[in-house]
Amino acid sequence: MAEKVKRQSTRTRAKSRAGGKPAKGGAEIYDAKKITVLKGLEAVRKRPAMYIGSTSSRGLHHLVYEVVDNSIDEALAGACTYVKVTLHPDGSVTVTDDGRGIPVDMHPTQKRPAVEVVMTTLHAGGKFDSKTYKVSGGLHGVGLSVVNALSEFLEVTIKRDGKVYGQSYKRGVPVSELKVDGETTEQGTTIRFKPDPEIFETAAFSFDNLSQRLRELAFLNRGVEICIEDEASGKKHEFKYDGGIIEFVEFLNENKNTLHRKPIYFAKTRDDVKVEVAIQYNDGYAENVFTFVNSISTHEGGTHLIGFKTGLTRTLNSHAQRNNIFKNGKFSLSGDDVREGLTAVLSVMMSQPQFEGQTKTKLGNSEVRGIVESVVSEGLKDFFEENRSVAKHIIDKCVVAARSREAARKARELTRRKSALEAGRLPGKLADCSMVDPKLCELYLVEGDSAGGSAKQGRDRQYQAILPLRGKILNAYKAPLDKVLSNEEIKMIVTALGTGIGEEDFKASKLRYDKIIIMTDADVDGAHIRTLLLTFFYRYMPDLLKDGHIYIAQPPLYRVKKGKQELYAYNEEAREEAIAKLGKKGVAIQRYKGLGEMNPEQLWKTTMDPERRTILRVTLEDAVEADRIFTILMGDKVEPRRRFIEENATKVKNLDA
Repeated sequence: MAEKVKRQSTRTRAKSRAGGKPAKGGAEIYDAKKITVLKGLEAVRKRPAMYIGSTSSRGLHHLVYEVVDNSIDEALAGACTYVKVTLHPDGSVTVTDDGRGIPVDMHPTQKRPAVEVVMTTLHAGGKFDSKTYKVSGGLHGVGLSVVNALSEFLEVTIKRDGKVYGQSYKRGVPVSELKVDGETTEQGTTIRFKPDPEIFETAAFSFDNLSQRLRELAFLNRGVEICIEDEASGKKHEFKYDGGIIEFVEFLNENKNTLHRKPIYFAKTRDDVKVEVAIQYNDGYAENVFTFVNSISTHEGGTHLIGFKTGLTRTLNSHAQRNNIFKNGKFSLSGDDVREGLTAVLSVMMSQPQFEGQTKTKLGNSEVRGIVESVVSEGLKDFFEENRSVAKHIIDKCVVAARSREAARKARELTRRKSALEAGRLPGKLADCSMVDPKLCELYLVEGDSAGGSAKQGRDRQYQAILPLRGKILNAYKAPLDKVLSNEEIKMIVTALGTGIGEEDFKASKLRYDKIIIMTDADVDGAHIRTLLLTFFYRYMPDLLKDGHIYIAQPPLYRVKKGKQELYAYNEEAREEAIAKLGKKGVAIQRYKGLGEMNPEQLWKTTMDPERRTILRVTLEDAVEADRIFTILMGDKVEPRRRFIEENATKVKNLDA
């Protein structure tokens, strides 16, 4: 996903970091009067990013996930079979479930209805009582109260005990008493809220992004029906998967060539921890392991992932040695070898998970590592003994991966030795910058020598480095690491970045530039080069995407000139505005088909000057969808790619053939 980055001067930023001396005698007295105590939900509105990650599109969607997660917790408790998300034209969202309904009776200590306590008090909820929710994703008790605090308005409707209850809030504060609105034979909770425009940078929900997360939840919660509808566009999706994570893995491998027809599946409960695993290998080189705890995606991994990896590697090696699949008895497979071409989903359900932070991205429970490791080892051992041909097919692929990895290791060693011999020299065609602080530096990856020459002349040499790329780089999605390292353009990029490549060698801390900006022509070839570069980063340096280091430059499409006046337009609408501003008579319009058509001054002024440029940050928010798209665009199968192009052709803007 790409998000627009506000224009900001690197030089100004550098000066602000330098700071300055305070004026003599200007320091204020620091005493108890300076300590501010925020009441109720004021802290959430004051520092929303602490609770939802950001106030950008990511944080906006997180509000929906917080509400949906409460419905899913009802499903995990066996009390909910249906969840629906509705996007309304006014920018509000409704989440409805058929769970037990939030309690409405008076809280014994707060002397307010329980639902009001849940909606207005941090760390209040049923998740702290293990008898109410044996398994839950929302353990901190802040979800609904945070959504309420960050909403312009929120309305809650509860059906339980034969009655319909309702209450309204505005920016976290009740504006009505809890009242009975009628009678019913149904049960459940409906929450409608509108994110506060005073808090969020954007108010636009993405139907596709929400659909992807809801589909994921449907896979993880076998038999639960989850729907999403956009009233404005008429779009509607309904998800229900009786096959659970087996269908999840099949969905992930839909456009890939698999080594065995059906995913390997097993599930066991040990010490009140339920471990569910589905595994299927394909003939590709990418590793795709998705982990979840109580239906919450743990994309930073944790102890359960460590246990899974250890159990997988140990079991494959043990089976190969017992059955003499390794001709040389001393041979063994590494973790990287056994995970090449692996697609797996690991789902753990437990009563007391310890997550790192409210965003719940990493599991910390030490006891889970051993539990998952033993469950994986036993499950795989039993399967391999009963399906020896499948086991041999998988191990043979792992052996090929090991040989390829050894070839890649030798290639890396050769690269290191060459770098050592050429120490002090600029790699390839890199025109480096003079600053040494990576946080202040940026690298432009530029399509073609001509545009590269203009960029070198037009740049600010203090903090902007230029690396021209000739032609299209290798498709890294379909190539093993040793082949990737034989590509000259990729070798130049790796050397310039300084991070190393591959799981064993990559070190994000050694990155020489905070921003890596892809600058290509606005035509089909330029789009292809962009995709190839993004594929390379996704496959071999995903941390650069996750940490927000990758950007796409946005060069202008038009120059509108009249006499000595000239304006630059980045789309057709801006072009028409520029023509109207200068007056139609005597206006000359130039359509840029390539970066090489701009001289150094124009390139600087329109695309490289932080005060005026627009660049898009590329982020990796949905790993499942990212892998699906890269597989379609860069994989072997033609038919899925043809369908994708047909479905999305009308969405393309400003792309010349």
